[in-house]
Amino acid sequence: MSTARSGPRSLVRPTFALLAGAVFFVPLYLVLANVFKRGERIAPSPASLPAPPTLANIQAVLTRPDGLFWVSLTNSIVVTVLSILALTVLSAMLGHYLARSTRRWTKVLTLVLLAGLMIPPQVILIPITDVLRVTHLMATLQGLILFNVGYYVPFGVFVFTGFIRGVPVELEEAALLDGASRMQAFWRVVFPLLRPATASVLIFLGVWIWNDFIDPLIILGPSQGTTITTGIYRSIGQYQADFGSVFALMFLATLPVLIFYLALQKQFVKGLTGGATKG
Repeated sequence: MSTARSGPRSLVRPTFALLAGAVFFVPLYLVLANVFKRGERIAPSPASLPAPPTLANIQAVLTRPDGLFWVSLTNSIVVTVLSILALTVLSAMLGHYLARSTRRWTKVLTLVLLAGLMIPPQVILIPITDVLRVTHLMATLQGLILFNVGYYVPFGVFVFTGFIRGVPVELEEAALLDGASRMQAFWRVVFPLLRPATASVLIFLGVWIWNDFIDPLIILGPSQGTTITTGIYRSIGQYQADFGSVFALMFLATLPVLIFYLALQKQFVKGLTGGATKG
């Protein structure tokens, strides 16, 4: 009786897992199938297999006369790399201060940072553009980088703060007794122990900034510059679209961030499991 009753229940989880997997797999299948399919065959049969497969779509994107892909890729790499490097340094230092400080006003600062996590970027985008316009940073990569640093630093601070609280303060005290300054004690003793947290911050913020669409579109403007996501948007015309090139551009846009994730995968997993146990 118990086996008969548990039979249908035991199928619930596998069935749910298969359905959830199918939901995530279908978009990936459509992209991969249509990347290697001729453009004229995409609209009539988007779900069919690419038989015979072709690299014409990828070649067309890589050899566009306006260099849309290469310009977009360069801008995205510059913005993402500089943003996450600045965010890592600032977040680690501020997180260390909040984790070690016992002053009352640090709790107020923590609440301010928490409030920053709750505000969607679209809400503050218009005031930010006014500030960037006054400082002559509108329609520049520097302005977009400053926006990313200012908006995403609360997330990095909370990740680093949780991990630093798990690092024994005696390690820093021993370094100070040996003649190291506070800055040296942090960068040479504490920061090397934060590799899982650093990997988590780099991956999360790197993916968010790389995939961001509305902020680069507004800050850079339609004519002043483009990132990889706005490049996909610009490749679609008002009255026509080369779906083969669009799918190829989406496919090529995912490769850098996928390689980046695979390179930091081990540390990323340690960061997730370790962050769950840090107080």
